[in-house]
Amino acid sequence: MIASVYEGFDKMVVREIPTPEVDDDSILVRVRACAVCGSDIRIFHSGNSRVNPPQTLGHEAAGEVAAVGKNVTKFKVGDRVAIGADVPCGECAFCEAGIGNNCQINYAMGYQFAGSFAEYVLLNKTVVNYGPIHKLPDHVSFDEGALAEPLACVINALELAPVKMGDNVVIIGAGPIGMMLCMMAKKMGAAKVMLVNRSQPRLDKAKEIGAADLYICSGTEDSVQRVLDETAGLGADVLFTACPSGAAQVDAIKMAKNRAIVNFFGGLPKNASEVTIDTNIIHYKELFITGAHGSTPVQHGKAVDLIASGVMPIHKFASHKFALKDILEAIKAAESHDGLRVIINP
Repeated sequence: MIASVYEGFDKMVVREIPTPEVDDDSILVRVRACAVCGSDIRIFHSGNSRVNPPQTLGHEAAGEVAAVGKNVTKFKVGDRVAIGADVPCGECAFCEAGIGNNCQINYAMGYQFAGSFAEYVLLNKTVVNYGPIHKLPDHVSFDEGALAEPLACVINALELAPVKMGDNVVIIGAGPIGMMLCMMAKKMGAAKVMLVNRSQPRLDKAKEIGAADLYICSGTEDSVQRVLDETAGLGADVLFTACPSGAAQVDAIKMAKNRAIVNFFGGLPKNASEVTIDTNIIHYKELFITGAHGSTPVQHGKAVDLIASGVMPIHKFASHKFALKDILEAIKAAESHDGLRVIINP
């Protein structure tokens, strides 16, 4: 088969490698779509401790089951499936509690297990038994199914920092994840959803798909003051930082209403993850601060259902499409921020 192989920092080649063969407990999927995630780009440039080159990246995927092991009963040849990222080990205390995204082994497709920037991807026994694999209805495209993975991460964040009817909500960061958070917050009954971003062109793209109610460019105005002005000086009820910025985390706390929930969705670079925060604000406002990392298989299933039902118009996020042979161009397109999600169609 043809696969994109990550060989080290800034080195990825598309070449023939052996097509994986199923054993009694695994399945082989013919990949039809795999989106480029920001974490794929970070691995490409800087590596990751869980990725040992040579490895095939890609974890936002969908395709058709091409072969199944004799012990597999949940799937059959021809099934259309969406595949997520985080794979519970199934045995530790966190996995047994249903929060496999907190598993200390932290298995993931495109990390320890070969990913889907390839014509075929093998899903081993652990992935088949415990992982995020869900059948796609016929009316859901493979491109849409691949985007169930980032939507599942959004669902995880919203379960940790739930939006209630009538809440004022702030999302800092107008990438695809930030826009998905906006759209889901509106579906959950938010009174006003405010999207903050430094770049006006990104806000313009968000406007095109109707992501938020209000768009605030922090590059040209005081976003903290604007949020306070829009909330009668009280601040927002629920806030998400959907960008890798410590300054955004500081601003989110300043924008928060008393007893607000602040969710640090976007992780920070390892060399810039220590942020100076006035903890008195947290103390006197009685704020709730939480993080959000990845998603569980149950949340991936919920994402597929939301896409299938039409609640989340996920097709709006598939802005660019590339052939597998052009994956380096696809990565450049994703880095340029000219579009939303870049899809590889092997």
